[in-house]
Amino acid sequence: MGSIVTAPTHALASPGAARAADAPFHPRTIKSFVRRAGRGTAGQARAVEELGPRFVLPYAPAALDTVAAFGRSAPLVLEIGFGMGEATAHIAGLRPEDDFLCCEVHEPGVGALLKRMREQQLTNIRIVQHDAVEVIGHMLPEGCLDGVHIFFPDPWHKKKHHKRRLIQPPLVARLAARIRPGGYLHCATDWQSYAEQMLQVLGAEPLLRNTAAGFAPRPDYRPRTKFEHRGLRLGHGVWDVLFVRRI
Repeated sequence: MGSIVTAPTHALASPGAARAADAPFHPRTIKSFVRRAGRGTAGQARAVEELGPRFVLPYAPAALDTVAAFGRSAPLVLEIGFGMGEATAHIAGLRPEDDFLCCEVHEPGVGALLKRMREQQLTNIRIVQHDAVEVIGHMLPEGCLDGVHIFFPDPWHKKKHHKRRLIQPPLVARLAARIRPGGYLHCATDWQSYAEQMLQVLGAEPLLRNTAAGFAPRPDYRPRTKFEHRGLRLGHGVWDVLFVRRI
C-alpha cells in the first residue's frame, strides 16, 4: 500500500531500547520511504491545495502539540506509509473517537487521502508529508502513541535487499518507546518471508508482547483493500502481526 521501504542498517541491543529511542538519526542511511515516479490527478492536486493548509502538518524537529494539531485531546494512532489512503480513511471513519497521524511522502497519495477525507467528511486525520523515521525521532515523545499501523510496507523481496526493509530492531525499539503501556503495534504484509521477519523482530523487543501465539487474525478495523483482494485472488496470503506495549 505505502511507499515505505527501508530501515536502519545497524542493530541496537534490546536492553537499551529506551536509550535507543533517543539515539541520533542518520538521514543518509535511515529512510522510511523511496521517491516514486508518477503524477497525480487534477482532483488530487486540488485537494492538496484546498485541504492541505488544514490537514497537512509541517515537519518540525520539535514535539508535536497534538491538541493544537487536532483541536482536541484523543487517543493518537501513527500510520507509516498509507499509499492512496483507502484503509486509512476506512479506519478513521470507523473510529471517530481516535486521531490518526499519517506519514507519507508520495504526493498523489497525500492528495488521494485528502480527497477521501472530503468525500467522507473525516476530520480526525492529519498528514505529515515527511520521512516517518524523522517524524518519530523528533516530533513524537515517548509514551504519546496509543497505536501504530504499518500496512504492506515495501517487501524488498530479494534476499540481498532484506536489510532495506522497514521492520528492523532499531525502528521497532523507537516505536515501542513511543507507545504507551497497553497501546499496540499492528503490521500487515502479503509476503510470507517478511511476515516471519516481522514476527521475529517484534518478538525480540522486550517492551512488546504478542497478542497471539503467532500471527494474529485480521482485526475488524483493517479492511481488505482492492490491492489485498487482488493478491488473495492470485493465491497470495496476507499476514497480520499485532503486539501490545507491556504494562
